[in-house]
Amino acid sequence: MADMEPPPLLLLNGPNLNTLGLRQPDVYGSKTLAEVVRDAERIAAELGYGLRAAQTNHEGEMIDWLHEARGQVSGIVINPGGWTHTSVALADALVIPEVPIVEVHISNIHRREPFRHHSYVSPVAHGVIAGLGVRGYEYALRYLADLLARADEAE
Repeated sequence: MADMEPPPLLLLNGPNLNTLGLRQPDVYGSKTLAEVVRDAERIAAELGYGLRAAQTNHEGEMIDWLHEARGQVSGIVINPGGWTHTSVALADALVIPEVPIVEVHISNIHRREPFRHHSYVSPVAHGVIAGLGVRGYEYALRYLADLLARADEAE
C-alpha cells in the first residue's frame, strides 16, 4: 500500500483574496490568485501531492469546506484574510479535519494596524508564515509536506 497516493493538500483563501493582483499591489504584489494556485499545484505535485484550492468571501462556505475536508485531505494551507482577526468560528472549524494546518499571510500582519496583530487561527496552526509575499504559499506547502513525511516515518 506504500504506492498509494496520499490525500491531497487543501489550499484555502478567504475574503478579498480573489482580488490579488488588483488590490493594493504595493502590499499584496501583482500575482493573481489564479497564478498563485497554478504555482501551488506545481509545487504540490513536485512534493507528491494533489492540491484542492478554493477561495470564498463567505465565512459559512469556508467553514462548510473545512467540515467536508475531514478524512479527505492530508493537510491545509490557509490564508484566512480578515477572518484571521475576527472569526472564532473559523478557528473552531479548523480543528475538525484533524490534519496539520499552516496559516499564511502575504503581508506582515504584525507591521500593520494593531487590530491585525491578533490571530484566532494561529493557536490551531502548526506554523504561521507572514510577510513573505506569495512565496509564503510555497514555503507553507513545503513545510506541510515535510511535517507529513516526518509523521509517516514516526508511524
